[in-house]
Amino acid sequence: MPRPFQGKIELDVRNSTADWDAFLAQKAPEGAPNVLVILYDDTGQAAWSPYGGGISMPTMDRLAKNGLTYTQWHTTAVCSPTRSCFLTGRNHHANGFGTISEAATGFPGYNGHIPLENGTIAHILRNAGYSTFWIGKNHNVPVDAFSIGASKKAWPLGLGYDRFYGFIGGETNQWYPELIEDNHFVDQPYQPEEGYHFSKDIADKAITFIRDTRQSDPEKPWYMWYCPGANHAPHHAPQEYIDKYKGRFDDGYEAYREWVLARMIERGILPEGTELTPINPLPEGVLPEADSVRPWDTLTADEKRLFSRMAEVYAALSEYTDVQIGRLIDYLEESGQLDNTLIFYCADNGASGEGSPNGSVNENRFFNGYPDDLESNMAMIDKLGSPDTYNHYPTGWAVAFSTPYRMFKRYASYSGGTCDPLVIHWPKGIRAKGEVRHQYHHCTDIVPTILECCGVPMPDEIDGVKQAPLAGVSMKYSFDDAGAPTTKETQYYEMCGTRGIWHKGWKAAAQHGPLPSDQGNFDKDVWQLFHTEEDRAEAHDLAAGNPGKLKELQDLWLEEARKNNVLPLIDLGVVGMHAAEFHAAPLKSGRYVYYPNTTEVPEASAARTLGASFKALAEVEFTGETEGIIFAQGSRFGGYSLFVKGGKLIFAYNFLGIPPEQRLSCDAPALGKHIVGVEFEKTGHGDYAEALGKMTLYVDDNAAAAGDFRTQSGRYALCGEGLAIGRDAGDAVSSEYGSGFAFSGGRIEKVVFDVADDHYLDVEQALAAAMARD
Repeated sequence: MPRPFQGKIELDVRNSTADWDAFLAQKAPEGAPNVLVILYDDTGQAAWSPYGGGISMPTMDRLAKNGLTYTQWHTTAVCSPTRSCFLTGRNHHANGFGTISEAATGFPGYNGHIPLENGTIAHILRNAGYSTFWIGKNHNVPVDAFSIGASKKAWPLGLGYDRFYGFIGGETNQWYPELIEDNHFVDQPYQPEEGYHFSKDIADKAITFIRDTRQSDPEKPWYMWYCPGANHAPHHAPQEYIDKYKGRFDDGYEAYREWVLARMIERGILPEGTELTPINPLPEGVLPEADSVRPWDTLTADEKRLFSRMAEVYAALSEYTDVQIGRLIDYLEESGQLDNTLIFYCADNGASGEGSPNGSVNENRFFNGYPDDLESNMAMIDKLGSPDTYNHYPTGWAVAFSTPYRMFKRYASYSGGTCDPLVIHWPKGIRAKGEVRHQYHHCTDIVPTILECCGVPMPDEIDGVKQAPLAGVSMKYSFDDAGAPTTKETQYYEMCGTRGIWHKGWKAAAQHGPLPSDQGNFDKDVWQLFHTEEDRAEAHDLAAGNPGKLKELQDLWLEEARKNNVLPLIDLGVVGMHAAEFHAAPLKSGRYVYYPNTTEVPEASAARTLGASFKALAEVEFTGETEGIIFAQGSRFGGYSLFVKGGKLIFAYNFLGIPPEQRLSCDAPALGKHIVGVEFEKTGHGDYAEALGKMTLYVDDNAAAAGDFRTQSGRYALCGEGLAIGRDAGDAVSSEYGSGFAFSGGRIEKVVFDVADDHYLDVEQALAAAMARD
């Protein structure tokens, strides 16, 4: 920080002495490195080529051959929580991120608001003389701050970053992302048919950000947090990359586990004698059906073909993104910056099981509690990875890509959810090249490592707020000493009710199914004990023979839990999660008024039409040339829109992308001002909580068309796609028009949503909501 003024002030400036150094920003330590943190999503340790996996990662291979590959580096098992640790160096519950932003609840460890005493690495480095950039995925903006009208103090620029380009939710459509630059929404620069892909776009932007700062201040170091949308669903990739993997996964996920385990042992990632764990390791009643794995030899020929293709597309997305990152690495080398850039290349949790045992062509089904079926999935097999799908592989591949460990993402009790790839590259600061490191570490250790390598001390205060101690330890001691003992002693784990604790080579884990389990009974959970120093895969439960050690670790877990705001434990299922998550307090009148040419309204803040009766009416001036969107929310994978096309007024409701689109239409009104819109009267619900009822299309006071509709009750999207007036932001809801389809040839005065009169009350869901909020 700037020091106190040390000049001299007299009556006359001629007799006074200036002191510019008291006002200029602090300079970084001499020779301080640039810092590049590359954080993928949803990737188990056995997926990527540096670890022996079947997915080619040429850029990561290049960095690993000239750097270090860590074999026992761990995360929290889910994205927002892990990312909060990268931000602050504190544990995820201490950051208020015991769960993802969208599932936040009103408890200290789960509210999604990072406390001021947990200052960010960006604040620290910026105050120390660094430029700071955040590229790609965010997922650490509190859900109550998603909207453009919310405070921006928890957006990237409020957290110490000079620039931001990416998205703030949990995932995004790679072909049609919802983009934010700095503090405002922007349109994507070009369309998929013109070569657009999010991974390519953010690589371009990252190079631009660095070039900008280097051209104006060549000596100033920078820190960049680079977070691709990969490998989170939807798995979208260019066709030529998908074709590269044709046939690579045809032997199935169990065969892949055998194959990759041998390669991991050969490369020294795992010790000789490491064993595979079962593909379904939890007992009946604990393992949720949605997280189970169907053995490969029980699948039909069509299922095998479909599941193999889903793995091919996932691999293609991963490699394509790595190649785009390679363009950034090439730029750093060409510009002479690579040798003194400290690079962390890693992933935020294990492979994802959210595709269910059958995989999905539309992951939004999972978040609406609606099952996939083989017929609809097979119909899209040749379109997987394209804009027509929102695909996710089945749970079998989640287990395979997390080999040799038990389970996958969301399971904090086992290494399948938490043990992830990490390569560190820094030629100027690391003498060792192409070596493996086995020290036990965690994502809380990234911030302390950066600070030590940059020569920047952890401040006692940030912006006048006394700082809490860092939870992590620096990993720098391990850079040039492969045999150095691990300096970390203890790390607790908890996610969605799954829990574990590692302490000095021993691990205790509670058998508990995460959402969607709805089971509670935490005091009845069976705890297991593993000696990870000798059993890296956590294959052998030693609890029966070591009750004293197990009790010691259970007590230590509870101590860490109380210290880090872990309690109360939460394992809500899909319905309970939606009931508990934040939504803007509904207006007392139930009436919401929206206007054209304004920023789209995020789902959490928009009029809530999910699972409810509603009216949506627009005041529109029509001309003979009127065409385009009046209002729209969601995408082809779930949403609705009212639009004018070809002289017709059309309302389309796309129920989870399941054809056919539900549709009402009539002739567009005559010239002049008219009230047009729809009313949905809910009469009940279906087997999967979808709302059933009658939809009516109105022109003024006349019911122009009506029909039986089903509407979604969970969410429209995890990737933005909020309520927009006068256009369909991002991916189009209806197949009858393309992206955007802006309203023209008339004027939209306003759109009014009324959700005050819900004709049918779902008592069961209302009770779940009340219990979750209380």
